[in-house]
Amino acid sequence: MADLQPGPTVDKLLSILPCESSVNTWGKEVYFEVPMSAALEADAQQVVAPGTVCFWVEGNALALPWGRTPISRGDECRLASACNVLGRLRGDAAVLNTVRSGGKIRIEAA
Repeated sequence: MADLQPGPTVDKLLSILPCESSVNTWGKEVYFEVPMSAALEADAQQVVAPGTVCFWVEGNALALPWGRTPISRGDECRLASACNVLGRLRGDAAVLNTVRSGGKIRIEAA
């Protein structure tokens, strides 16, 4: 579950739900393609707090970091490039540690 903040990318995401995808991992980040594209928003960020829900514009994917990625400096969550911030996961994002690449995921509105 996630709490999403209003905005153009969130609106697009909600309009394509439900959808399914295959999961990829990159360090302590889970990401998966979704059938949409969006422009980079003015407040896009590359370094975010653990548990931030992001849309990776270059990959048309949702990105869910909870710790270090291969390009992190220190203990930060550094994404591959600036991403649109959509909201935050509820609860402890470290639960994503159990997700494995190649697994299937279904995303739906609550």
